[in-house]
Parts: sequence; structure tokens; C-alpha cells
Amino acid sequence: MMSATALFKVVRPAVCASRNFGVFAPALNKASDPIQKLFLEKIQEYKSKSSGGKLVDSTPEIERELKNELERVAKQYDGGAGVDMTQFPTFKFEDPQIDSITTTN
Repeated sequence: MMSATALFKVVRPAVCASRNFGVFAPALNKASDPIQKLFLEKIQEYKSKSSGGKLVDSTPEIERELKNELERVAKQYDGGAGVDMTQFPTFKFEDPQIDSITTTN
């Protein structure tokens, strides 16, 4: 029967190797086959187009649809005209009024 320390010595290097591969894989940034190369090129192309926080390759119809959806969500969650829904809400907690208790002995 295998002891716990012997089992740990056998299992631990395999776990360590898989973790190291996962960490260093993006740093390689090399494609070993044409599919991976195409995927990396498309990701880089998408990243270059998506500057400014706007939608990539959007049409006026898509922009209008996005605006309508954002307005609908704002109305649904109490964000009327002039309310900035991107800001974190502020909370104001007030201490409740407590009546004094008078006891008669």
C-alpha cells in the first residue's frame, strides 16, 4: 500500500505542470496550427476595433436598439429622465425615533 507522502510526491508534479502550462500559455502567443493562428488574428482585429467602449461594427439600427433597451431597463429600475444609471447608488440611513420608556413603580 502506498503511503500518503509517496502518493503526494507522485501526484504533485503533475498538478504543478498543468498549472504552469496554464499560466504560461497566453505568454507564448504563437499558433501551432492554422486554426489557432486565424483565431488569434481575429481576436487581435476585434481588440483593435473595440476602442472607445463602443460596439464593434454596429449599425444605426443596432445603436437604436441598444438605446431602447437601456431606456427600458432604466424605467424598470426607477431610473427616469436625468438619472445616471451608471453611478453607484447612494444610501442614506436614518436612525429611527425611539420613544422613551417610562416605568412607574
